[in-house]
Amino acid sequence: MWQATVETLYMTGISVLITFVLGIILGMLLFLTSPGNLWANKPINLVISAIVNIFRSIPFIILIVLLIPLTMLIFQTMIGENAALPALIIGSAPFYARMVEIGLREIDKGVIEAAKSMGATTGTIIWKVLLPESMPALVSGITVTAIALVSYTAMAGVIGAGGLGNLAYLQGFQRGNNDVTLVATIIILVIVFAIQFIGDFITSKLDKR
Repeated sequence: MWQATVETLYMTGISVLITFVLGIILGMLLFLTSPGNLWANKPINLVISAIVNIFRSIPFIILIVLLIPLTMLIFQTMIGENAALPALIIGSAPFYARMVEIGLREIDKGVIEAAKSMGATTGTIIWKVLLPESMPALVSGITVTAIALVSYTAMAGVIGAGGLGNLAYLQGFQRGNNDVTLVATIIILVIVFAIQFIGDFITSKLDKR
């Protein structure tokens, strides 16, 4: 049980970190290339938007199967916690990217215009205006994404990725050990509640309103 918990935390932690970075990059590109913004470019925006929509629409269990060739190429195996990472990241980054875009759209346009009128470069606007102003929304979004990732790890565990999902399925369900399934479920709930508490705490500290 302890090993399975560590595996779940490992898969969730690594996936959240990479998803946070990729999601911000994708979300920022979606925002900046949309009409009326700094890098307004409709063709590029449509391409990025299509990629995001496609990957966030594919059911996770199907995505795992579709990414088996990529997983095998990177890790030479489709078993174990590392093998679940490509599907976890590719499945969650587009979802988070949309949340990043929404957070950026909530920023007062006047703040951006004021920065532009003072001669701020695009890089300065991104680092000094867009990211700081949207940070509460970004943290709130990654909290929701992290919770979704915990459930994804449980699904990945059913096909051999390890973690609490794998333990609950193999040692609990298949062998009729309902107590194993129950304890695994309780631990997953504790992890989810902990993520939500930490996310809400950080968001409240960052929110200046």
